[in-house]
Amino acid sequence: MSFTLTSPDRPLHIGVILTKGTTEMLDVAPVELFTWMDKKSLQFLNFPPEMIEEGIDVVMHWINEDGQPASMKGGAKIVPTDSFTTAPGLDIVLMGAHGVYQTSETEKQYIRKAFQDCSAFLTICGGIYPLLEAGLLPGKTVAGPRVLLEMSKGMAPDVEWADRRWVRDGKLWSSSTLLNGADMMRAFAEENWGRRSGMMEALLDTLHFPKRDVDFQDFDGSNISVGSTCSFTQ
Repeated sequence: MSFTLTSPDRPLHIGVILTKGTTEMLDVAPVELFTWMDKKSLQFLNFPPEMIEEGIDVVMHWINEDGQPASMKGGAKIVPTDSFTTAPGLDIVLMGAHGVYQTSETEKQYIRKAFQDCSAFLTICGGIYPLLEAGLLPGKTVAGPRVLLEMSKGMAPDVEWADRRWVRDGKLWSSSTLLNGADMMRAFAEENWGRRSGMMEALLDTLHFPKRDVDFQDFDGSNISVGSTCSFTQ
């Protein structure tokens, strides 16, 4: 049987790519959903047997160039589990925003390889920009930080920038600002593992992953758009 995300015959290898920039903690936080999908976690949540049987084992990888501690915006540091040279092949990849930082050539090379080899690549908020710098977005439809949409359109007119909570274009899933990554994660999980025994839907509800309008019709706040002259690089 050939490997698929929907019916894996082995543990899923899921990787968060970190750079030498400063990673947004809220961007990468939704990756925790994957750590609740295994049978042991479902047993802990007291799910019924038929749902527990659908549990999926995962192996998490936190990856940067050299395996040295990676800076987080809140002042914490993450100790990676892997470097670019030791990381295994990844089934699912996630990237969050990395602040005012220019992705290095080594980082761009690894992002290209990870994108080529994975089954799904997820970006949250400004995590879309390293893929832009790596040359992976021409002709694609993507989401990104709402406050930077006008800048993004001017900077990369060959990319369709959508003002949506999340967008899927083939294996690439991208989300809008910060906590909209949780909306995207719910949609991704439902697409791949939903509509079965109800395990995934129950897990998403148990963890309170939001299910909001993808076009922001339920958003009653305000958003200031940054002009096209703004730059996120140093």
